[in-house]
Amino acid sequence: MASSAQRSGRAGDFLRDALPKIVLSPSLAMVLIFVYGFIAFTVYLSFTDSRILPSFDLVGWKNYINLFRLRAWTIAIKNVAIFGSLYIVFCCAIGLMLAIFLDQKIRAEGFIRSIYLYPMALSFIVTGTAWKWFLDPGIGLEAVMHSWGWTSFQFNWIKSNQMAIYTIVIAAVWQTSGFVMAMFLAGLRGIDGEVLKAAQIDGASNFSLYRRIVIPQLRPAFMSAIVVLAHMAIKSYDLVIALTGGGPGRATELPATFMYSYTFTRNQMGIGAASAVIMLMSVAAIMVPYLWSELREKKQ
Repeated sequence: MASSAQRSGRAGDFLRDALPKIVLSPSLAMVLIFVYGFIAFTVYLSFTDSRILPSFDLVGWKNYINLFRLRAWTIAIKNVAIFGSLYIVFCCAIGLMLAIFLDQKIRAEGFIRSIYLYPMALSFIVTGTAWKWFLDPGIGLEAVMHSWGWTSFQFNWIKSNQMAIYTIVIAAVWQTSGFVMAMFLAGLRGIDGEVLKAAQIDGASNFSLYRRIVIPQLRPAFMSAIVVLAHMAIKSYDLVIALTGGGPGRATELPATFMYSYTFTRNQMGIGAASAVIMLMSVAAIMVPYLWSELREKKQ
């Protein structure tokens, strides 16, 4: 009887330990196949002469060399640098100001916070379409101003080769600033109030209080916001397609739109795969150091 009970106990312990793995194994297999498997397949295609269909004839680094010789890719890199830098700076600045404003324990804070966060609930397609209508000189802001009698008012950035990229920045900042605000607000609420009171007793002004105490303690929130925003900037696609379609011309071409057009429109799958790998490496260059620093801090 004792041996039977021991065997039953061991079987129960084994089942208890194995059950979570059994439940999670299908999800793990799906992730391995449809995420990492397809990533590996894309990397392989970037070294082949694939065009309209995948090919398994290796051509080495030819696709990468040709990629960086393309003027369209150069424009896409330049645009993502402009878009990404302005996007991150303005989102962090506006998000921080909104978070400081809400941290003053104002009335109706919950309602105002919901208003700030609402744009993030919209898809980028909806945001791009709405801003396209708003910025269109024929039906948007410029047309409204003209109907009110201000016929000299002009705001046709969306039709300008030089200014169109900044309309992408405006729409993206409008949608994401509330999300960044929530991250900074959580950081502000985590700061020890006793430290702030002690600084106020010592005569520190509000400006010095935020510059020397509050903002330095928001470093984790800043790092998280920058990583998330940089990742979103690199892979931006649907907002650009809905707002400008990559135009006028190639004025708002980004790596994601370049990758789609060369893979599915121009039938240059090898070059499209190479651009996708460059995007993946760019995201990894941001995410891996951040995750490594977070894990190191937890161990320490």
